[in-house]
Amino acid sequence: MSRLVRNPVVPSLDQQIAGLDSVLQSGIAPMHMAADPGDNYLERTVKYIPAEVIGFSLIINAILDQAMKAGGPDAAMAGVPIMVIATGALLVGCILTPLFCWYVHQDGDAWMLNAAVSTVAFPFWAYLTNAVAFSNFHDGNLAVILIATFTVVSGLVSPMATKAKAIEQQQAAPAERPRLINALDVA
Repeated sequence: MSRLVRNPVVPSLDQQIAGLDSVLQSGIAPMHMAADPGDNYLERTVKYIPAEVIGFSLIINAILDQAMKAGGPDAAMAGVPIMVIATGALLVGCILTPLFCWYVHQDGDAWMLNAAVSTVAFPFWAYLTNAVAFSNFHDGNLAVILIATFTVVSGLVSPMATKAKAIEQQQAAPAERPRLINALDVA
């Protein structure tokens, strides 16, 4: 199982015809052919959660929360107000989410779609986990409603199916290397 949402793969017309020929020759009733159905609704809802970036955010926010408790509302670190650092940490989490999706993707992953949905999800999860950047207007009940709604809706976001033949051709074609011009070739 991939860490990111997988693209569904639809068999090419040639594969479907070949499968139909073998079925007709064997006398077995035809069955629906699917090369790879991709991830289902529940798998997508889990894979869109940016868990690693949320974990990073929890550690940073625990440090910032302790500094806020020790220093009061005017707390600062190295002369920078805690709220500025907390907002910066929230923005860093939003930047790290698509980078993480790119870093862990494998062939067949819909990593760009996963990165987009996970990046939108990150602030919702940060709000739910009481990130310091949201401390002035955090409401736990609203946070649960928001994250539950977002999670239900995010599972509906599904990547487009790719054609199996196009994937086969891409894997079969050797990568062309640029040809260097040799001085002897010019003459």
